[in-house]
Amino acid sequence: LPRLLVTWSRLHKMLQPVAGQRVLEIGPGTGYYSLHTADWISPSGDLEILDIERRMLDHTVGKANQLGIDNVIATQGDARELPYPDSSFDAAYLVATLGEIPERERVLKELHRVLKPGARLVVGEGQPDPHMVGIEDLRRLAQAEGLAFENRVGNPFGYFGSFTAP
Repeated sequence: LPRLLVTWSRLHKMLQPVAGQRVLEIGPGTGYYSLHTADWISPSGDLEILDIERRMLDHTVGKANQLGIDNVIATQGDARELPYPDSSFDAAYLVATLGEIPERERVLKELHRVLKPGARLVVGEGQPDPHMVGIEDLRRLAQAEGLAFENRVGNPFGYFGSFTAP
């Protein structure tokens, strides 16, 4: 469904994707953001999507294939133990996902680990998600894991927050 405050254009503004980047999306769901992101970083970039549920990955990759998008790579896994080497990604994002994962601190620590120095992490949250993480809680959690707060767009009912990996 369309999201009024956590839109594709706001994600683009915060993520600042560049063609050729390697980007990680945690919890792609049905691919609402994935297909746009894959396009933004094409032709030489790759979008890695990670989800604990295989059916979500299959759905997103299937949609990408139907649209001729060939730079989406799916991995089934747990965000608390990312299956990627240190400093693997130019950027990462997750939207309406962090609140659904136990041990949020561990997820943010893992994201910090797999981001290259200077890379950006973008977290989107919005109502009516019952698991929504507020911006102040997110800032506290992210900063405790070594991520530096950069910017926010939106309001308390829906926002994107960006952080950088030192």
